[in-house]
Amino acid sequence: MSGTGVDLGSGSAPVLLQMRDVSKSFDGVVALKGAALSVAQGEVHGLLGGNGAGKTTLMNVLYGMYRADGGVISLHGKEIEISSPGEAIQHGIGMVHQHFLQVLSYTAAENIVLGVKPAVSAAKAEPRIAELAERFGLSVNPRARVAELSVGARQRLEILKVLYRGARLLVLDEPTTNLTPQEVEALFASLRKIVDEGISVIFISHKIREVLTVCDRMTIMRNGVNVACVKRSEVDAESLATLVTGEVPNSEQIAILVGVTSSKDLSTVRESDIELAILDIPMNEDSFIATDLCVENDYKVEAIHGISLKCEAGKILGIAGVAGNGQSELVEALTGVREAKSGTLLLGSIDLTSRRRDRWIRAGVAYVPEDRYRDGILGSASVLDNLLIGAQRTKRFGNGHWINWAKVRAHAREMITKYSIKTPSASTPAGALSGGNIQRVILARAFSQNPKLLVLHNPTRGLDLESTRMVYGQVRGAMAAGTCVLLVSEDLDEMMYLADRIAVLYSGNLIGERIRGEYDEFDLGRMMTGLEVSR
Repeated sequence: MSGTGVDLGSGSAPVLLQMRDVSKSFDGVVALKGAALSVAQGEVHGLLGGNGAGKTTLMNVLYGMYRADGGVISLHGKEIEISSPGEAIQHGIGMVHQHFLQVLSYTAAENIVLGVKPAVSAAKAEPRIAELAERFGLSVNPRARVAELSVGARQRLEILKVLYRGARLLVLDEPTTNLTPQEVEALFASLRKIVDEGISVIFISHKIREVLTVCDRMTIMRNGVNVACVKRSEVDAESLATLVTGEVPNSEQIAILVGVTSSKDLSTVRESDIELAILDIPMNEDSFIATDLCVENDYKVEAIHGISLKCEAGKILGIAGVAGNGQSELVEALTGVREAKSGTLLLGSIDLTSRRRDRWIRAGVAYVPEDRYRDGILGSASVLDNLLIGAQRTKRFGNGHWINWAKVRAHAREMITKYSIKTPSASTPAGALSGGNIQRVILARAFSQNPKLLVLHNPTRGLDLESTRMVYGQVRGAMAAGTCVLLVSEDLDEMMYLADRIAVLYSGNLIGERIRGEYDEFDLGRMMTGLEVSR
């Protein structure tokens, strides 16, 4: 990156942060074993690795959320101890989490000054906030209620919050997850302005294209240790993917890691590289049709305004949109979790309008929810019990009244093997598994129910390459078996990679649609922000 003030060639940039020989275990499970990280002043430093690589644990140690079992943290060459986020902030370390920590009923300025010591009023802080926003290109109305802000504005608010507190090291955890392509470009422009003033940024991401665009150097972690630290000029997408995965990637792996920017990029994916997981699902010729659908949110306010859509058998319909435009209400209505205010819902000849959730399941509707912890599992229940949910009254596992536990146990063993679920046993509480393995449990349950309609809501958020490939393979397998697949995702790369059609949801309305061959991320991004209606 030009203009960052970092002389990577000569190594003359002073070191801001040094973490050495950091170790951390949880209940005997080793998360970090001698991990190290060195960040120069005035650079954007990428931190990459798969699920369980240790990058999040390392950053939580840096931010004082975890206390390391061993190791040293130095800032400006001086050893420090950080036992809480408050101490991290005192040392000039700020962290912007993937899920924002904000009070929705407060104004932007009130959120920024919340917890600042000595206390300062939002009104007195506004000039300083405005100055920071102008200097770094982080436009936010300080008097706007947070609940009224877009996702991009809320992220800019989080960055302003840590800059207001004097942060000289900014940690961004998957910062582009919910942003449109235009917002991603604006974020990168702001990061350039930030590092131009000597502030350092640690950029955590799964997307190699973004890392290669914005980062000066990258540290790659696997299995709790850092395996390499490279300059951007030393690597390309393929070599960086090799470092991340530990193996030479095929073209599909590169496409997943790098991201798809247009339909023509899909031509680089060779069919021989795609592992289709053809499932034992009966061929299905039924389509799923929603007509004039209106759905209310939890406050009885209409969130979906009379939309109609058709999801065809053997096809993937994508629903794109920025978070907060009615996706959750739509998905819940299309899976029987939330009753629609009005409209009709048909799966083939079966009318599911206003029917109970168990009728949807019997009709062949499978659902992979966005929040795997809240809606996807019973954390205290075993992996076996979670794999059974929704099928406990079917003839597969009994007579409708009594459960054949021998069949259930055999099914659990089969799913654990087939989906590579890393668990000590089928009796292990599902909540004790890693996020990626919880997602595998949810996917195994969904696909094993022989779905006629499969609804996926952000199915790969936070997953590493291998878990993502597994999801994509299963989706393609279901599609090949004639399942209607509805993919609701805020990841445009994922959407363009998988979907046959993409419809854009904005403010509770479907405002445009594109078919494969017409995909362009900036065109879709404009629709996602309401700036362009379908041609």
